[in-house]
Amino acid sequence: MSVKNYSLGQVGDYEIKQLKVFKTVVDCGGFSAAETSLNIGRSTISLHISNLEARLNLVLCKRGRGGFSLTEEGVIIYKMTENLLESLDAFRTTVNNLNASLTGKLRLALSDKVSLDPRSHFPELIQRFSTEAPEVSITTNVSSMSNIERMILNDEADIGFIPYHRKLDGLSYVHLYSDDCYLYCGKDHPLALMSAEEQNEQVNQFPATHAGLKPHEAISEQISGMNLTAISYFYDSRLALILSGRYIGFLPERYAAAYIESGKIVAVAPEHRSYTLGVAVICKKTTQPNKPRELFLKVLHQTVEELISAPY
Repeated sequence: MSVKNYSLGQVGDYEIKQLKVFKTVVDCGGFSAAETSLNIGRSTISLHISNLEARLNLVLCKRGRGGFSLTEEGVIIYKMTENLLESLDAFRTTVNNLNASLTGKLRLALSDKVSLDPRSHFPELIQRFSTEAPEVSITTNVSSMSNIERMILNDEADIGFIPYHRKLDGLSYVHLYSDDCYLYCGKDHPLALMSAEEQNEQVNQFPATHAGLKPHEAISEQISGMNLTAISYFYDSRLALILSGRYIGFLPERYAAAYIESGKIVAVAPEHRSYTLGVAVICKKTTQPNKPRELFLKVLHQTVEELISAPY
């Protein structure tokens, strides 16, 4: 059907509709299978495809007793149609976001203990954000670091607060603060009665609880060789295991302070067993506008006076 020097000219809404029909037929594997998806009869579908082929001056598909199949030109047009429709959807979404008022949802995901840590300024951030965007509803979720990373990357959450062990290419990070983490045991644990040097020498003999994540280098150096027999990501459950007297484990110094003062737990070889853990606000690197997310990040930078460099 192709003719030399043929020029398509402008593509309008009618051609877009025909390309959508064509894509659906290909996705369904034939005219009959596409009837339900398109909610139109086979003869109408056939007419749309014939008109599209005439408009493009190309044969796109073969249909008959041998079944439905694409021509070489049809394969190319199908791929170009996918790209075109994706671009149109992205354009539509962007325009709608640019014209949208500050409504909708802001989805926040936090690791445990972060929201009430005064260094996160979380209550103040919520207060200031809600004042500027009273019509935006806020949803919060508490989860592990790795799950929060996944939620942000999969657009299941907009902003995350995490203690982080790594930096992923698809995420942006705003470092909030750092925790010094030390190794602890319960008051009745055998290590509690030893000197710091004895503790450091014998610590690897005792069962330990850990976060169950692939840690950064500083943490890896500390837990390498330890008897890691229990996984506990959240601090409360990890503390409970330490209080049992059966396990030893690392905790942030600030979190452990009250239990140290009450004598319920004891630091193990503190001069040898410690690491720094950063806490950050994360969001997805994207060019897609999201006004609630952008406002929250703006409020974050206005509220947190010193956003220091990450420790790693």
